[in-house]
Amino acid sequence: MDEWRQLFESADEEIGVLVYAGLFLAEDAGLQRVLRKRAKAGARIRILIGDPRDARIAERGEEEGIGAALAAKIRNAIVLYRGLSEVPDVEFRVHRTVLYNSIFRADDRLFVNTHIYGLPAAQAPVWHLRKIPGGELARHYLDSFERVWDAATPMTES
Repeated sequence: MDEWRQLFESADEEIGVLVYAGLFLAEDAGLQRVLRKRAKAGARIRILIGDPRDARIAERGEEEGIGAALAAKIRNAIVLYRGLSEVPDVEFRVHRTVLYNSIFRADDRLFVNTHIYGLPAAQAPVWHLRKIPGGELARHYLDSFERVWDAATPMTES
Protein backbone atom coordinates (compact mmCIF):
# COMPACT_ATOMS: atom_id res chain seq x y z
CA MET A 1 0.00 0.00 0.00
CA ASP A 2 3.01 2.29 0.26
CA GLU A 3 2.92 2.89 -3.51
CA TRP A 4 -0.74 3.98 -3.37
CA ARG A 5 -0.09 6.23 -0.41
CA GLN A 6 2.91 7.80 -2.17
CA LEU A 7 0.90 8.30 -5.36
CA PHE A 8 -1.93 10.14 -3.60
CA GLU A 9 0.38 12.07 -1.27
CA SER A 10 2.16 13.45 -4.36
CA ALA A 11 -0.98 15.16 -5.66
CA ASP A 12 -1.26 18.92 -5.39
CA GLU A 13 -4.20 19.61 -7.71
CA GLU A 14 -6.23 16.49 -8.33
CA ILE A 15 -6.79 12.90 -7.31
CA GLY A 16 -9.10 10.72 -9.36
CA VAL A 17 -10.22 7.14 -8.81
CA LEU A 18 -12.23 5.08 -11.30
CA VAL A 19 -13.15 1.60 -10.04
CA TYR A 20 -16.04 -0.77 -9.69
CA ALA A 21 -15.50 -1.22 -5.93
CA GLY A 22 -11.89 -0.39 -5.06
CA LEU A 23 -12.64 -1.81 -1.65
CA PHE A 24 -8.96 -1.89 -0.70
CA LEU A 25 -8.92 1.93 -0.80
CA ALA A 26 -12.11 2.33 1.21
CA GLU A 27 -10.91 -0.14 3.86
CA ASP A 28 -7.55 1.57 4.35
CA ALA A 29 -7.97 4.28 7.01
CA GLY A 30 -4.47 5.59 6.23
CA LEU A 31 -5.32 6.12 2.57
CA GLN A 32 -8.55 7.83 3.53
CA ARG A 33 -6.54 10.15 5.79
CA VAL A 34 -4.27 10.97 2.84
CA LEU A 35 -7.28 11.78 0.64
CA ARG A 36 -8.78 13.96 3.38
CA LYS A 37 -5.44 15.73 3.90
CA ARG A 38 -4.95 16.37 0.19
CA ALA A 39 -8.51 17.76 -0.09
CA LYS A 40 -7.92 20.09 2.85
CA ALA A 41 -4.71 21.25 1.13
CA GLY A 42 -6.73 22.24 -1.94
CA ALA A 43 -6.63 19.16 -4.18
CA ARG A 44 -9.84 18.15 -5.91
CA ILE A 45 -10.73 14.54 -5.11
CA ARG A 46 -13.08 12.68 -7.49
CA ILE A 47 -14.03 9.06 -6.92
CA LEU A 48 -16.09 7.03 -9.38
CA ILE A 49 -17.63 3.79 -8.12
CA GLY A 50 -19.70 1.29 -10.07
CA ASP A 51 -23.46 1.37 -9.59
CA PRO A 52 -24.16 -1.78 -7.55
CA ARG A 53 -27.64 -2.04 -9.14
CA ASP A 54 -26.28 -2.07 -12.70
CA ALA A 55 -26.56 -5.27 -14.74
CA ARG A 56 -22.91 -4.87 -15.79
CA ILE A 57 -21.88 -5.30 -12.15
CA ALA A 58 -23.83 -8.56 -11.88
CA GLU A 59 -22.30 -9.75 -15.16
CA ARG A 60 -18.78 -8.86 -14.04
CA GLY A 61 -19.33 -10.65 -10.74
CA GLU A 62 -20.38 -13.79 -12.64
CA GLU A 63 -17.36 -13.52 -14.96
CA GLU A 64 -15.03 -13.31 -11.96
CA GLY A 65 -16.77 -16.23 -10.25
CA ILE A 66 -17.93 -14.17 -7.26
CA GLY A 67 -21.57 -13.57 -8.26
CA ALA A 68 -23.35 -10.95 -6.17
CA ALA A 69 -20.23 -10.32 -4.07
CA LEU A 70 -19.07 -7.53 -6.41
CA ALA A 71 -22.24 -5.51 -5.77
CA ALA A 72 -21.81 -6.20 -2.05
CA LYS A 73 -18.19 -4.94 -2.20
CA ILE A 74 -19.41 -1.74 -3.85
CA ARG A 75 -22.06 -1.21 -1.18
CA ASN A 76 -19.42 -1.84 1.49
CA ALA A 77 -17.09 0.75 -0.09
CA ILE A 78 -19.92 3.30 -0.18
CA VAL A 79 -20.54 2.80 3.55
CA LEU A 80 -16.82 3.02 4.35
CA TYR A 81 -16.52 6.27 2.37
CA ARG A 82 -19.37 7.91 4.30
CA GLY A 83 -17.11 10.19 6.36
CA LEU A 84 -14.90 11.12 3.42
CA SER A 85 -17.93 12.06 1.33
CA GLU A 86 -18.65 14.90 3.77
CA VAL A 87 -15.25 16.55 3.20
CA PRO A 88 -15.29 19.65 0.97
CA ASP A 89 -13.61 19.11 -2.42
CA VAL A 90 -14.27 15.35 -2.26
CA GLU A 91 -16.84 14.23 -4.82
CA PHE A 92 -18.30 10.79 -5.41
CA ARG A 93 -20.23 9.57 -8.42
CA VAL A 94 -21.54 6.20 -9.51
CA HIS A 95 -21.05 4.97 -13.05
CA ARG A 96 -22.62 2.36 -15.29
CA THR A 97 -19.59 1.91 -17.52
CA VAL A 98 -18.05 -1.28 -18.79
CA LEU A 99 -14.74 -0.90 -17.03
CA TYR A 100 -11.75 -1.96 -19.09
CA ASN A 101 -9.28 -0.49 -16.60
CA SER A 102 -9.35 1.00 -13.16
CA ILE A 103 -7.64 4.38 -13.09
CA PHE A 104 -5.95 6.05 -10.13
CA ARG A 105 -4.74 9.58 -10.80
CA ALA A 106 -2.56 11.98 -8.85
CA ASP A 107 -2.11 15.10 -10.98
CA ASP A 108 -0.21 13.83 -14.07
CA ARG A 109 0.79 10.46 -12.59
CA LEU A 110 -1.43 7.43 -13.01
CA PHE A 111 -1.75 3.86 -11.89
CA VAL A 112 -3.76 1.94 -14.48
CA ASN A 113 -5.01 -1.45 -13.35
CA THR A 114 -5.66 -3.41 -16.51
CA HIS A 115 -8.53 -5.84 -16.25
CA ILE A 116 -8.30 -9.45 -17.39
CA TYR A 117 -11.44 -11.37 -18.30
CA GLY A 118 -12.43 -13.78 -15.55
CA LEU A 119 -10.03 -12.42 -12.92
CA PRO A 120 -10.53 -9.87 -10.16
CA ALA A 121 -8.68 -6.59 -10.58
CA ALA A 122 -6.33 -7.48 -7.70
CA GLN A 123 -4.86 -10.26 -9.85
CA ALA A 124 -4.24 -8.04 -12.89
CA PRO A 125 -1.20 -5.86 -13.59
CA VAL A 126 -0.94 -2.20 -12.66
CA TRP A 127 0.94 0.18 -14.95
CA HIS A 128 2.54 3.37 -13.64
CA LEU A 129 2.23 6.13 -16.23
CA ARG A 130 3.22 9.77 -16.35
CA LYS A 131 1.82 12.42 -18.62
CA ILE A 132 4.70 13.85 -20.63
CA PRO A 133 4.80 16.62 -23.24
CA GLY A 134 3.86 15.17 -26.62
CA GLY A 135 2.88 11.82 -25.10
CA GLU A 136 -0.55 10.37 -25.71
CA LEU A 137 -0.87 7.25 -23.57
CA ALA A 138 -1.52 8.93 -20.21
CA ARG A 139 -3.76 11.49 -21.93
CA HIS A 140 -5.97 8.68 -23.29
CA TYR A 141 -6.54 7.39 -19.75
CA LEU A 142 -7.14 10.89 -18.36
CA ASP A 143 -9.67 11.56 -21.14
CA SER A 144 -11.35 8.22 -20.43
CA PHE A 145 -11.71 9.18 -16.77
CA GLU A 146 -13.34 12.48 -17.77
CA ARG A 147 -15.81 10.75 -20.11
CA VAL A 148 -16.91 8.40 -17.34
CA TRP A 149 -17.11 11.27 -14.84
CA ASP A 150 -19.30 13.29 -17.18
CA ALA A 151 -21.72 10.37 -17.68
CA ALA A 152 -21.85 9.39 -13.98
CA THR A 153 -24.40 10.51 -11.41
CA PRO A 154 -23.83 11.88 -7.90
CA MET A 155 -23.55 9.09 -5.37
CA THR A 156 -26.30 8.42 -2.91
CA GLU A 157 -25.94 5.58 -0.45
CA SER A 158 -27.13 2.34 -2.06
